[in-house]
Amino acid sequence: MSKKLKVMTIIGTRPEAIKMFPVIKEMRRHPERIRPIVVLTGQHTEMLRQMLRFFKIKGDHNLNIMSHGQDLFDISSKIIKKIKSVLERFKPDLLLVQGDTTTVFISSLSAFYLRIPVAHIEAGLRTFNKYQPFPEEINRRLTSVLSDLHFAPTVRDKNNLVREGVSPKNIFVTGNTIVDAVFTTLKENAHKIDSLLIKMNCYNKNIILITAHRRENFGKPLQNICKALKIIAKRYPEYRVIYPVHPNPNVRNTVYSELKDISGISLTKPLSYGDFIHLMKISSLILTDSGGIQEEACVLGKPVLILREVTERPVVIDAGIGKVIGSNIEKIVAEVSRLIKKINKSKIQNLKSKIRNPFGDGMAGERIVKVILKR
Repeated sequence: MSKKLKVMTIIGTRPEAIKMFPVIKEMRRHPERIRPIVVLTGQHTEMLRQMLRFFKIKGDHNLNIMSHGQDLFDISSKIIKKIKSVLERFKPDLLLVQGDTTTVFISSLSAFYLRIPVAHIEAGLRTFNKYQPFPEEINRRLTSVLSDLHFAPTVRDKNNLVREGVSPKNIFVTGNTIVDAVFTTLKENAHKIDSLLIKMNCYNKNIILITAHRRENFGKPLQNICKALKIIAKRYPEYRVIYPVHPNPNVRNTVYSELKDISGISLTKPLSYGDFIHLMKISSLILTDSGGIQEEACVLGKPVLILREVTERPVVIDAGIGKVIGSNIEKIVAEVSRLIKKINKSKIQNLKSKIRNPFGDGMAGERIVKVILKR
């Protein structure tokens, strides 16, 4: 009997847990052939813990790198110092990473130092601007250089990798595991958040959902986003703006300073994934600087305004569901107003039926594990 393939997955943030879950779930279906090892870095703490509970993922080891006020230097140095002993202890046959976080890049670099092959989920996304998004664009590019297997969500992402010199035989178009996660959540966790909506006094309101937390929006851009939300809330009292606020002090301090106690705006703690997907499903429109939420909006057929200067997911634009609008106050207000007029005229009620989700069919996790077992 051949030995089990030891595959170590590295998870540092909430999005990584969401998108790695379908792959871990699929690996568990092959206990005779594969041994999944889950290592947590703790780049996020409570938000990550929340996701692990929701998806029933248990870590085999936790680096516990989180500390108050840490920056990219702190995160990078802590991971690279702590992960060596973990890699040497478990001796994985393959390191599996997902996305574009500092956890992803530094873990891949560490595996390279020990000659451990790396497989990259969600490979090939590019903006071609190394500072947008920051530091994710460079994390992605450097991880691609270090990776042996590349799981690209779309053909466009595969083509990006080929242009950079990656051999096509090492690239596999799988779809995005976010689709798997959303489908599972909608099927197995029919969450109801009626009590939350009642508590926020918006049960009979139309909902505008907002998330904004990325580093490039810290400071003035986030202040402008908040100022735009105040105008929108005043102009459209029939709508309720709901903002689950990221715990990062650079986000939380600005948002609560600008928006606390503003009529028509509800600030909440980060929601569980089930509650958040349900809230997206019943929202009229979404504003976000998150990459994952752009993808989830496509799955759910919700119009999304992207609070960034560029997106590494241009298929969202091509699908007709998203638009990049940046952080200019007047532009945010104008684009929200444009969508509300269309909604009021029922022109985008059936948006989901009019678009083809570019991120796949919900079978990405199965495809990824099949390649790993074969290769």
